[in-house]
Amino acid sequence: MLRILQARLQQYMKRELPVVQAGFRKGRGTRDQIANIHWIIEKAREFQKNIYFCFIDYAKAINCVDHNKLWKILQEMGIPDHLTCLLRNLYAGQEATVRTGHGTTDWFQIERGVHQGCILSPCLFNLDAEYIMRNTGLEEAQAGIKIAWRNINNLRYADDTTLMTEGEEELKSLLMKVKEESEKVGLKVNIQKMKIMASGPITSWEIDGEMVETVSDFFLGGVQNHCSHDGDCSH
Repeated sequence: MLRILQARLQQYMKRELPVVQAGFRKGRGTRDQIANIHWIIEKAREFQKNIYFCFIDYAKAINCVDHNKLWKILQEMGIPDHLTCLLRNLYAGQEATVRTGHGTTDWFQIERGVHQGCILSPCLFNLDAEYIMRNTGLEEAQAGIKIAWRNINNLRYADDTTLMTEGEEELKSLLMKVKEESEKVGLKVNIQKMKIMASGPITSWEIDGEMVETVSDFFLGGVQNHCSHDGDCSH
């Protein structure tokens, strides 16, 4: 049953997800996005453009997906009602109890989080994340990096999201839109783990009373990307 549901959901993922999302997709992986970021850095240097990156981290993203909101999102994303109904039934009636040093708590209903280890969870999370980005309006946004007649302002691998622009204020604007839309569906940006990397002038960022760390390089799964403030970017 799960395999059948997975195959159906993947059909809709292929239709709904943009090329900038590489997470849990056949023939795509983290290496593709790392290579894309490296290519963007090299092109920005070639065309002498300033480049600003924001590497977004979500706090316990998989565990925070709101079930009721997820079913509405699937409906808005065009998933047929009969598939959504089957998924709702899989998640219905879940309960848990917590053992503490003083005994166990009363049983309570689980209303958030996709099933860890379930083959359907990557599909559900990707569709949830895509809904956030659509409402943010990234695809229509003018902000981004214009290279080879294309405007690129984000790359994603599931919940790992990289925003990019040619200016600091544009980057901050995109970030605040993503943060706002994420919170509407129950996901929270982890400001403490978020990083800003820039090749141009950058000011200090404070969001919700917390300072955002600015770095000169960022480690991406075996690749160190570096942007210096004199406009030189290296890999």
